[in-house]
Amino acid sequence: MRYLPLTDTDRAAMLDVIGAPSIDALFADVPADLYLDKPIEGLPLHASEMAVERHMRALSKQNLAAADAPFFLGAGAYRHHVPASVDHLIQRGEFLTAYTPYQPEIAQGTLQMLFEFQSQVARLFGCAVANASMYDGSTACWEAITMAGRVTKRRKAILSCGLHPHYVSTAQTMARFEGHGIDYALPTLTAETDFAALADKVDGETGCVVVQYPDILGRIGDMTALADACHAAGALLVAVVTEPVALGALKSPGEMGADIVVGEGQALGVGLQFGGPYLGLFAVRDPRHVRQMPGRLCGETVDAEGKRGFVLTLSTREQHIRREKATSNICTNAGLCALAFSVHMTLLGEKGLRALAAENHRLACLAADRLAQVPGVTALNEAFFNEFTLVVPCDARQLVRDMAGKGVLGGVSLGKFYPDGQGRENSLVVAVTETVTAEDIECLAATLQECLA
Repeated sequence: MRYLPLTDTDRAAMLDVIGAPSIDALFADVPADLYLDKPIEGLPLHASEMAVERHMRALSKQNLAAADAPFFLGAGAYRHHVPASVDHLIQRGEFLTAYTPYQPEIAQGTLQMLFEFQSQVARLFGCAVANASMYDGSTACWEAITMAGRVTKRRKAILSCGLHPHYVSTAQTMARFEGHGIDYALPTLTAETDFAALADKVDGETGCVVVQYPDILGRIGDMTALADACHAAGALLVAVVTEPVALGALKSPGEMGADIVVGEGQALGVGLQFGGPYLGLFAVRDPRHVRQMPGRLCGETVDAEGKRGFVLTLSTREQHIRREKATSNICTNAGLCALAFSVHMTLLGEKGLRALAAENHRLACLAADRLAQVPGVTALNEAFFNEFTLVVPCDARQLVRDMAGKGVLGGVSLGKFYPDGQGRENSLVVAVTETVTAEDIECLAATLQECLA
């Protein structure tokens, strides 16, 4: 589409309609000390296209790419092998869009794909119904909290200390504007989850309890008793899954009584992508809650001739239709990422997913045993899937930088998330997937020992 710049008269008319005296008034909430009072130092005012390309290529060479080094980063974003056929299929012309069509019934292929995606997510999570995807895991988590508020008519959410801090931050930010109460405490470095303590907190004001499975420290807990405690008090249990491959080996949250299961689908089909776009997953265990779900829902039906067809069953909950009365501000879905997830899941199948999960766990156990032999290093976890926490005798943030300088991406420091001390700055979260080799693990152990010496 063409670029049609507005005139001063156009701008004045728009400001008059919204009642703002100037464009600057629209940014009144931005602190004055954050405004630039001069051009950014060192940034030229203009440059040729070739010069910019040359400069950006030089900058990119300073990166240490995931595929170019032993890679043990995780904490919510995971490197798995994505088959080449995934990228080939999602680039087909009939699929290459990030959006659900707004006249959907003419795009039967897209609707069928989303229907299959929903079926896969529902089965993976142990739930009855899943929606047609959301923006990412953190916003899906917040949508689960608001949905629980609508179902229970309560606006208090208790968040596990093991919930990813980015998800916590998203919930806290949105709660400021939505009037929800958030009960959250920072994690302590223990091998056990905080599920029992959460159950003791549930009261008649609680709308939901939110837990992560496995959690930010890689810990795994049985949430059955917590689900029972929530239900006895009239609250819902929300489970967050940031590593869907784990469910190839672990009991699903729905089987343990979680009412809403959300998560991040990046690990299957999508890839790291420098932090985005990612893929939010959302499912409910009780079909009676379908009407309160955010986002879209695709369904299967038959046409006038009795032939199988697909329709956009539910979209009336969304912002683009109901405006301020909508139950969700999600007015689209991450369609291309959902397709990549679905293609990858289809290629794996149930047997392949279980085998992939088993290989992840095998390698993680191998790594945990080897790294625990490094002097001064202890493993926190008693149980984990493919991610675990190490306690080291120094600030893990500097340790991560030192290892990266030696060509090893050795993990994520908890001090990056929790810089306030309490021992968390001495903790390193290590993720091991099928992309890691035994040689990579030995390299990490040797590099870790060298940096600690």
